[in-house]
Amino acid sequence: MVDTPTADSPAEPDITHVNPAREATWFGHPRQLARLFTTEMWERFGYYGMRALLTLYLTQHFMFGDREATGIYGGFTALVYLTPLVGGYLADQYLGSKRAVKFGAIIMSLGYAILCFGGPTATPYATIDGQRYEVSIEKQADKEVRYVVDGSKKLEIKGNDDGSVDLLNAGAVERKVEKGKFESNADRSPLYVMVLLIALSMVSVGNGFFKPNISTMVGELYEQGDRRRDSGFTIFYMGINTGSLFSQILCPWLAVAYGWSWGFGLAAIGMMISWALIQFNGGKLNGYGEPPARPKVNSQQWIIYAAALCVVPLFYLLYVNLMHSAAPAEGSGFLGYVASLPLMGKLLFGSFLLGVPAILIWSFVAGSRTEFQMMLAAMVLIVFNVVFWTLFEQAGSSLTLFADRNTDLSVFGLFTITAGQTQFFNAAFIVLLAPFMSIMWGALAKRGLEPSIPVKFGIALIGVAAGFLLLVWGAAYADAGFKVSIWWLAGLYFIHSAAELCISPVGLSMITKLSIARIVGLMMGVWFLSISVAQYVAGVIAQFASVDTVGGQVTNLKVSLDVYVKVFTTISIAAIILGVLLLLLSWPLKYWMHGVK
Repeated sequence: MVDTPTADSPAEPDITHVNPAREATWFGHPRQLARLFTTEMWERFGYYGMRALLTLYLTQHFMFGDREATGIYGGFTALVYLTPLVGGYLADQYLGSKRAVKFGAIIMSLGYAILCFGGPTATPYATIDGQRYEVSIEKQADKEVRYVVDGSKKLEIKGNDDGSVDLLNAGAVERKVEKGKFESNADRSPLYVMVLLIALSMVSVGNGFFKPNISTMVGELYEQGDRRRDSGFTIFYMGINTGSLFSQILCPWLAVAYGWSWGFGLAAIGMMISWALIQFNGGKLNGYGEPPARPKVNSQQWIIYAAALCVVPLFYLLYVNLMHSAAPAEGSGFLGYVASLPLMGKLLFGSFLLGVPAILIWSFVAGSRTEFQMMLAAMVLIVFNVVFWTLFEQAGSSLTLFADRNTDLSVFGLFTITAGQTQFFNAAFIVLLAPFMSIMWGALAKRGLEPSIPVKFGIALIGVAAGFLLLVWGAAYADAGFKVSIWWLAGLYFIHSAAELCISPVGLSMITKLSIARIVGLMMGVWFLSISVAQYVAGVIAQFASVDTVGGQVTNLKVSLDVYVKVFTTISIAAIILGVLLLLLSWPLKYWMHGVK
């Protein structure tokens, strides 16, 4: 998961000589860390619980097609990682971190609560040769069967390998529909679609105030040069994974057992607990995250809150534009693809593609040769960072749909988990692997063998490819129902989690150390922009894995398995090539980094 909470400063001498015996501590750290740890844990409980449900909610409740659902998901996560740029700045200049966190928590909890009001499930229908037919869904044994209602007859829908569709009457083919002549859609309430998009917009805005500023408050607990800072952020990072671990088990279970509203409701409760912990802190956080000492700060905060609420309808319009974007025409090429991008895509790509060269040109003109080389190394790693998270973040979209459609979710034949619950594998493996990886890097460092940052990035890219290739290998052993064992998917998440630990903990630290001091804040913004771009591109990649559905379900599991295998193989090959390229570039990059580790 993309959570890099620490922006530590370069290595410093220990100048504080803090004696833990002289102050109230929590595991040798300031006791306020416990409050911030639990605040972040419950916030991540809400966010990752909601995120585990989102793609399934879009495809099964609103019955959006794969292309629309994964596009909305990618746009949502892109905004989630873009808004902290503004939220962090506003907190620094006007609100203070504590007020920003409180405001963000309230807006996010309201967003999760609004998601509970999804209205009735969408009603599917099919258009065959221009004529509309009602589609009925019936539960049979452990699966749902879709029928086209043609007068008094109900014809079972069966997709074929060649893209055509058979309509079966008592098992016999009564009508064959050629490829492209069968279109599936659903009647959904425009009111509840609007409610959905407003809720996602509120979560995006609220996260922008919460996410960067809770981490800032953790940093304020330590004086300059206090060597406990890194281990304190490590403890804080464990709160992230602890919260996400439990929510990705409980929220999907509630959604399946009792309904979507229960799953989103639990996420809202988690978010409200997070707000209560920071709001009613008993004075434990006095002096931390306070607003800057400026006149009129109190009056300015209400203007900022009002302006933030005005951004919600703006984001809503971006989501609407995203939903209604048409696929590029075949043969239109790269320019045609760019022209067909929704407004959100144009803004993200435009900012990134113009910003990176512009900063490098400025660095060449205004900085020394050493500074320019260090900035060049940072930018190269930022570009490869986009590639990694683009592939890694298939977890919430294409991999969740793969789990729902082509994975046998039975665990040792004893019980069955839901597709949304498969996302807990990542958090569980992070908790298990993080101490081991930390010990391993430390042992290698003592022997002078620890890989450089570029090598770690390259290993991460090859690792994310290896995870997908493992799943592709498992697809060769799919059962008669074209479903693979859950352990192949668990293996993918194990490899991806190890790859994440090669790249995530060093990201922000690397930026602070390589950037020219007077624009380090801008470079932090570029780093988060790169993650936002990656989230959006992840949605685009997931769209290539789109499968035709009827009423939210595919009608031929062999077709969906083949599509996923093809896409996962393609992105794996690309990741291996880029990973090897980065390993080859590691030598000049190490030179350009001038000793930064």
